[in-house]
Amino acid sequence: MLKAYQFRLYPNQEQKIYFANCFGSARFVYNQMLADRKEIYETYKNDKELLKSIKPRTYTSYKEEFPFLKEVDNLALANASQNLNKAFKNFYRDKVVGYPKFKAKHKSKASYTTNNQGGNIRIENGKIKLPKIGFVIIRQHREFDGLIKSCTISMNKAGNYFISILVEQETPEWLPAEHKIGIDLGISDFAITTNDAGESVKYANPKCLYQSEKKVKKAQRALSRKQKGSKNREKARLVLAKKHEKIANQRKDFLHKLSNQITDENQVIVIETLRSSNMMKNHKLAKSIGDVSWSEFSRQLAYKAEWKGRTLIKADRFYPSTQICSACGHRDGKKAPHIRDWTCPDCGTIHDRDINASMNLLALAK
Repeated sequence: MLKAYQFRLYPNQEQKIYFANCFGSARFVYNQMLADRKEIYETYKNDKELLKSIKPRTYTSYKEEFPFLKEVDNLALANASQNLNKAFKNFYRDKVVGYPKFKAKHKSKASYTTNNQGGNIRIENGKIKLPKIGFVIIRQHREFDGLIKSCTISMNKAGNYFISILVEQETPEWLPAEHKIGIDLGISDFAITTNDAGESVKYANPKCLYQSEKKVKKAQRALSRKQKGSKNREKARLVLAKKHEKIANQRKDFLHKLSNQITDENQVIVIETLRSSNMMKNHKLAKSIGDVSWSEFSRQLAYKAEWKGRTLIKADRFYPSTQICSACGHRDGKKAPHIRDWTCPDCGTIHDRDINASMNLLALAK
């Protein structure tokens, strides 16, 4: 089983320059190879047989033409080439993904990936050794066991550096279904859970963006007043980026703590499936739905359940969890979002909308 661990890096000025060169070179190779593929297609698109026989250039062929590529980690360029190949495979397999696009310096994520070959990546005395750059200070806030396969170095908009270390570990034993839980997701309350003991809990929505929205707007207005290309604009951009980073960190902290608690305490987890993109078409709720991060929560539950040997069940997207009476099974039809309580016309049971939905989801685990 492969498991990734993310830590904060603290490079010195020389190492920052090297990382910037690696970010740029990986992006350059990706864009150059994509441009070459487009040119080949446009030139020979009328001759399908000839088009299939022409092989695009490899990343190593660019080194003579662009000598600066020799100064960075060769594996960073190789992984950039592999990423482009994966992008094309995804495009041909599923047209919804879309044709690969060029990476822009200020829009795409600044990152590169390198592999562990012969132990050239290792952690010693609070530092991690990376190919061609040597030891970089790392804040390793938790230990891990296993073989390091690769690592990805990245920099966020606020100028902070991170490393994601991919480790090969033993697959955990699958645990029997001792405790079960059903999870209904919402906006006013982030999650409403009911376990097999009949206990229901509501977890309040932290509303991270809403809490800091005034500060973000103020920083955004300050940035818009600065002249493009000026040092003051760069300072204002960093202020805004740090405020967005704080919001993202608050959201991640809440999601990780809750997903860890649920996967630690339960062996079978049932969660509803929501299509956020469709729900965000309602402009009155779009900002709240974007802030609540249901998709990220589901993603965290999925990989943490796999790590810990738990069973995660995702209910069908059209499962009517809010329409069914959990007491008698009567289906009462759709309900407007403002209806929070309803009475079953068949058995007379008074339901809290969200708790009833979580009980119906829990029933799918039995």
